[in-house]
Amino acid sequence: MKRLLQRAVPMLVLAALAAPASAELVIIVNPQNPASRMFPSQAAQFFLGGSVLFTPVEQAEGTAIRAEFCQKVLEKSPAQVEAIWSKIVFTAKGKAPKEYKTSAEVKKAVSANLNAIGYIEKAALDDSVKVVATVP
Repeated sequence: MKRLLQRAVPMLVLAALAAPASAELVIIVNPQNPASRMFPSQAAQFFLGGSVLFTPVEQAEGTAIRAEFCQKVLEKSPAQVEAIWSKIVFTAKGKAPKEYKTSAEVKKAVSANLNAIGYIEKAALDDSVKVVATVP
């Protein structure tokens, strides 16, 4: 047993060091949008089709940032979110959010649309967008 622990502990430490740290996410809107603050749970309604007050702008399917956003903010898996949007589109109750490959593209889309809402890594933040919520 002692030998097993001697081997397992260094491997666990290495695995923890090798695992990528999750980046702090921010939910963003156009700087001219009157919204100033919202809870991440409030923002979730826009990304799940529950409200059309904002136009959601999505990160690309299969990206780590999208998976993290789905887990932390939407409290769903990416597959569950896709299923929700499939149902909305199939019943003609809405259009799925447009997807962008990078945070730079998300920022550009949000800064070009007064009603857009998106999310990016905090490190990618600049003056072209306004933060309404931070997701630790």
